[in-house]
Amino acid sequence: MPEPDMLDTGTVRETFNRAAARYDRHAALEQEVGKRLLERCAHSRREPRCILDLGCGTGKASVALKKMFRRARVVGIDSATGMLAQARRRASLLRPVGVVCADLSALPFAPDSADLLFSNLAIHWSPDPAALFSEFRRILQPDGMLLFSTLGPATLRELREASARLADGRHIPEFPDLMEVGDGLVAGGFREPVMDMEIITVQYPSLAALMLELDSTGMSLLVPGWKFLLESAFSPGPPGGSCSVTYEIVYGTAYGPGEGQPVRTPDGDTATFSVESLLRSRRMR
Repeated sequence: MPEPDMLDTGTVRETFNRAAARYDRHAALEQEVGKRLLERCAHSRREPRCILDLGCGTGKASVALKKMFRRARVVGIDSATGMLAQARRRASLLRPVGVVCADLSALPFAPDSADLLFSNLAIHWSPDPAALFSEFRRILQPDGMLLFSTLGPATLRELREASARLADGRHIPEFPDLMEVGDGLVAGGFREPVMDMEIITVQYPSLAALMLELDSTGMSLLVPGWKFLLESAFSPGPPGGSCSVTYEIVYGTAYGPGEGQPVRTPDGDTATFSVESLLRSRRMR
């Protein structure tokens, strides 16, 4: 993963606040992955009543989720107020979407609050994904669905190869593969995790266009000295000046543990029951 100081929550928040007004014009990758992730909502085992869009950005997916599940309450959560301001503008009276400013690792929701958790390309911004999964499990109802996408290890392969040629000690992010992410889900208490991945290669008309997109979407924050590294990776460029960058997208689907299902913790496996279920079980004896 990227260095922890690069993913300082304040730095990430301010980066996205600055990028908010121009984000939608340049977030082609994020929007395409979001569309593909939305298609996977068909795997939901019940009609959700409460949907949380975790790391909602400008709210594009939040509005699409409201259109898909008209009766559900949809809330977009993001730590960047600039992004949330864009999300408010996108919502309408016909498709109302709530917004909440919060860190994904400390969500202001009660346990078992949501039927569906949706998160598009947001998990990799956390220096501690395991803590995120634990928090997601806390607010997800039993048998509720978690649906997310994140970056995999082949992401920015061209920059990693350029860094190796330079041999200057520059650190390129190392994202976990789908097996590691799946193990994290199991350790976090989720059940029936299903993981898959795809490689998306994005071609840009020029190095300047690539730099503008990385800067406008916050992706540049993941790579120290990114401008110099990009120039090293793509100069001299091919005829026409175009350049391509690889992204590995990891998709995950998992379900909230049933009541009483043991969850792995640092202190050993624990199981939680509601008072109502214990009383119900006692009456059935």
